[in-house]
Amino acid sequence: MVDRALDLDCVRAFVRIAELGSFTRAAEMARITQSAISLKLKRLEERLDCKLVQRTPRHVELTARGAVFLEHARELLEVHDRAFTTIAGSRQKLAIGLSDHVAGPDLPALVARMNAQDPQLTIEIRIGSSLDLLKDYDLRLLDAAIVRFDKGRDGGQTIAHEKYSWFASQKWRHNEGEPLPIATMPEPCGVRSLAGELLDGAGIEWREVFVGGGVTAVSAAVVAGMGVSALSRRMLPLGAVDVGPRLGLPELPALPVILHTRVKDGRLSGALNALASAFKAAI
Repeated sequence: MVDRALDLDCVRAFVRIAELGSFTRAAEMARITQSAISLKLKRLEERLDCKLVQRTPRHVELTARGAVFLEHARELLEVHDRAFTTIAGSRQKLAIGLSDHVAGPDLPALVARMNAQDPQLTIEIRIGSSLDLLKDYDLRLLDAAIVRFDKGRDGGQTIAHEKYSWFASQKWRHNEGEPLPIATMPEPCGVRSLAGELLDGAGIEWREVFVGGGVTAVSAAVVAGMGVSALSRRMLPLGAVDVGPRLGLPELPALPVILHTRVKDGRLSGALNALASAFKAAI
């Protein structure tokens, strides 16, 4: 018989540290200070009478006992959450809007991180333009929205900055004397507007040769050799290269990724924090 039960908050803190490989990111996910999450880990290690995590200047590593305990810790939290949900009633739902420029190839991993945070939560994700998602958020059709910057919008929390560059197919060559062919998203895409403003400001003549309804479509046009597009490196399709310096194109800035949410606490907040922290780590 165990004389004293484990503190589930401390167990959850350990799992976050182990999965994110960082005390800082684990603290950000839990919305507490780094010292607070370190204290939770210390209490758990004292209760188990063993070292679970080895902290180095560059990264965090699990000890042999920590690696063994991690699987048990996950099982413990899963059983706890399932039991709580069964007694408490229906599953909660979290509706999130993700800008097409934000979602990208990391979406499966981001959803998996949210599910690991709370397996009993129903997750609804909508992909669209930042403007459309913010409209739905204002209408309370979404609990949260993660979007690109909006010049006319205040508020929100900046969770990351992502660098953009001009990409084209490796085999693509610009015909001298002709306007620069651009593949882009339709208006009112903020990235499209910024790219156009920079090209106009640099006195570079350009024309749209492809307008895609999503980043995937625009990336396909780039790989097909139709022209140049302003994309983040995370969205970079295979076979595309940065042609900005070669063509003398204006440098694109690092654009902020903004989280708008009315979720303040509870289970929904934990899942949303997991998503925001995982996205920040991906960038």
